[in-house]
Amino acid sequence: MTEEEGKYEVDRDAARDAAAKAVSSAVAEAELEVERPREGSFLVTLPGKAKLKTLVWLEVGPHSLTLTSFFCRQPDENHADFYLWLMRRSADMYGMAFVADEVGDVYIRGRLPLEGVTPDEVDRLLGCVLTYSDENFNGALERGFASAIRKEWRWRAERGHDMRNLRAFAHLVEPRDEG
Repeated sequence: MTEEEGKYEVDRDAARDAAAKAVSSAVAEAELEVERPREGSFLVTLPGKAKLKTLVWLEVGPHSLTLTSFFCRQPDENHADFYLWLMRRSADMYGMAFVADEVGDVYIRGRLPLEGVTPDEVDRLLGCVLTYSDENFNGALERGFASAIRKEWRWRAERGHDMRNLRAFAHLVEPRDEG
C-alpha cells in the first residue's frame, strides 16, 4: 500500500467514525428508540400516525450512509397504478425514494455520502422518512389493497369488532351521499 492509499484508508475510517457519531447524536437528541445490532448499524423506531411505527435501518458503509425503511408488502391488486403512484411521489422526495425489491415489496431507500452526514442532516432524513411513510401509507393501501380492506371491514362489522384502524378507509366501503 502506498503512502497515499494509506492516507485514504485513514480518512475513510475517520469519515465512518464521524458519520456513526453523527447518527448516534441525532438519535439521542431526538430521544428515539434505537438498537445497535453491530458497529455502524442503527435500527431506529419512529412513531407515526397513519402507519403506527416506522422502522429505519441506518447503515454506515465505507463511502455512504444508507437508509432503508420497509413501507409495505407487494400490492394484491392494481399493480401498475400502485407502483406508478409511488414513483410519482418519489419525484418530490428529499434524499430518498420508494423502491421495490425482487418480489415487489416496497421500501423507502436513501443514500448520503459520509462527508454529508451531520446530526442535523440525519435528523432531517429521519423526519423525511417518517413524513413520507406516514403521509403515503393510506394512499398506497387504497390503491393496492382496496379489496382486502373491504373484506376486512365487512368481517369486523359483522362481528362487532373494533374499526378504529380502518376508519381512514370508510370511503372505500360506505355509500356516498350523492344528494
